[in-house]
Amino acid sequence: MSSPSSPRVLIQTDDFDLGAEVQRLREGDAGVGAVVSFVGTVRERSDGAGVSLMELEHYPGMTESAIEAMIDAALERFDIRAARVIHRVGALKPLDQIVFVAVTSAHRGQAFQACEFLMDYLKTQAPFWKKEHTPQGARWVDARVTDDEALARWGIAAGNAASA
Repeated sequence: MSSPSSPRVLIQTDDFDLGAEVQRLREGDAGVGAVVSFVGTVRERSDGAGVSLMELEHYPGMTESAIEAMIDAALERFDIRAARVIHRVGALKPLDQIVFVAVTSAHRGQAFQACEFLMDYLKTQAPFWKKEHTPQGARWVDARVTDDEALARWGIAAGNAASA
């Protein structure tokens, strides 16, 4: 299981090193047969508009607790050994890394499922607020119906997105 000196959830302004984070998650666990990770990055376009900057805000303490609960849910649902989530906040430019989710398991199937579950949960349930800066001005990013639908396949109703 993950090292006690390595927290499961980090919210930070600094970038992260994918290789170092995967190594930290696997460290000392000879039962790991699979590591699945996801890295989300800032896109240069969103809903047809150019994006020059994305600002991410969170509620300190609440955000970490919500993500810890997500990891606990993944540990209950899937046969995984450990999980780690790093989410950046602050001002990010296109190509910058935003989020890192990694899961270890004895077998790949459970690791893939748990990683996807965590990402679906993170997109809909974690208390983050995103503002995109476009040539037309700054705009807050609303929840998307597709994100709610992704979470629903795990049997969890989100209901965050407004119906069009």
